[in-house]
Amino acid sequence: MPNSPLTPGIVANRLPPDAYARNFGDHAPPLDRHEARVAADRCYFCHDAPCITACPTSIDIPLFIRQIATGTAEAAATTIWNQNILGGMCARVCPTETLCEEACVRETAEGKPVEIGALQRFATDVAMAKGLHPFERAAPTGKRVAVVGAGPAGLACAHRLALHGHDVVVLERRPKAGGLNEYGIASYKATGGFAQAEVDWLLSIGGIEVRTGVELGRDVTLAALQAEYDAVFLGIGLAGVNALRAEDEDKAGVRDAVDFIAELRQTADLSTLPVGRDVVVIGGGMTAVDAAVQSKLLGAETVTIVYRRGQEKMSASGHEQDHAVQAGVRIIHNAAPVRVLGNGRAEAVEFAYTVDGPDGLKTLAETFTLKADQVFKAIGQTLAGVPSGVEVAGGKFRGPAGKVWVGGDCAAGGEDLTVTAVAEGRDAAEAIHALLSAP
Repeated sequence: MPNSPLTPGIVANRLPPDAYARNFGDHAPPLDRHEARVAADRCYFCHDAPCITACPTSIDIPLFIRQIATGTAEAAATTIWNQNILGGMCARVCPTETLCEEACVRETAEGKPVEIGALQRFATDVAMAKGLHPFERAAPTGKRVAVVGAGPAGLACAHRLALHGHDVVVLERRPKAGGLNEYGIASYKATGGFAQAEVDWLLSIGGIEVRTGVELGRDVTLAALQAEYDAVFLGIGLAGVNALRAEDEDKAGVRDAVDFIAELRQTADLSTLPVGRDVVVIGGGMTAVDAAVQSKLLGAETVTIVYRRGQEKMSASGHEQDHAVQAGVRIIHNAAPVRVLGNGRAEAVEFAYTVDGPDGLKTLAETFTLKADQVFKAIGQTLAGVPSGVEVAGGKFRGPAGKVWVGGDCAAGGEDLTVTAVAEGRDAAEAIHALLSAP
C-alpha cells in the first residue's frame, strides 16, 4: 500500500539497508553433503514406513534417504520427483513437522525425527544444480489438454500429461506461473528466485505451453475449452477472500494478507515496501503467520495475531506458531474483531472475547482494543470464478459435456497445502491419460 495522507503510519525504509537482506535470508539454510549423510544415517529405513503413509504424495522416503546415505543424491531426487515433481519447493514449505516427520519412528521413540524435509531439499537441490531432469516425454499422442491455473496442481498435472506424450496448454491469469509457490508463501522460505527456477526446470520436459494473463470467464470460457481440447483440468485456486464481518473494515490501512504477501514476493527492493508501526493480523493459519512475521522483519514495532478460537484450533502448525513468537509476534486467542476504529483510516481494532463451546463460538460482552495503523485480514479464502453450470462434486468438476477435472485448493476439501495440490494434479493427469488412451 503506497504512502498517503490517509495512512501516515504505513511507511517504507523502517530499517537500515543491510537489515532487509539479513532478515529475509534463508531461514532454514540447506544441509551440506556431510550434514546430509549424518542426517540420513539416523533413518531406520522402516519396511512399513509410516512416513510414506503420512506424505500426501506417497514419496518412498526410506528409499530416497538410503540413496542419500549411499552418496547417490541424484537418484534420491529422481525417487522424490517420481511422486512429487515440485519436491524442491515442498521441501521448503511443506509442514513436515505435522506430516512425515510427525509420523517418523524416531519422533515417536526420541522426540527428534529424521530431518526428512531438509534431506529432500538436499537431494533435489543437488540434482537441479547439475541440470538433471530425469524424465523424457513419451511419443506424441496427438491429444491436447488445457490446464487452467499454473499453480502447484496445474503444473503437476501438466508435467505428468507431457510425460505421457500429450500436448498441454496452461492458462494462467497472473503474469507468472507458480501460483501459491510464487505469490503466496513467505519470502524467507524460498529465497533466490527458487520458485521460478523450479517452474523453468519443470517446463524443460517440453510439450507444455504457458499462456499468462488469461483468465477463465474473462478471456476464455469452459465451453470453448471443452470444444477445443480433449480434456480440461481446472486448478484455479481460491481467488476470493472472506470478509471480517467487522464494522468499518473498509477503512484505509486494512487489506488482505494474501495481497500483502504477493506484493512482498514480487518487490525487488524490500526497503521500498511500506509497513505499519503497529500491525494487527486477524486469522490463525499459515497466511496469518507469514504476514505477521514478514511485517516484523520489515520493521513493524508491534505485530499481533488475533485468532477467534483457541490455540489448538489454529491451522498454522505449532512449528509455525513458535517461529512467529520467536520473531517477536504476539498471539492472542479467543477474540473476534468487532470494529475498526479511526478517522477515515485504521488507528485501532476493537475485539470481543469469545468462548468456543459445544454450541459453537459465542461472542462475549467484554471487549479490548489494540492499536493498529495496519490491519491484515487472513481469515481464509473462498472459491471464486467457477464457470456457470459447473458443480464441484467428489473432487471433480462436473460440467455439461464432461471431461473436466479439478485439483488443488479449489477442489472440495482443499487443504491449502502445496504437497496436496501436487498430488491432486498428478492423480488427475493419470485419470485424464487413462481416458485419452482408452480404445
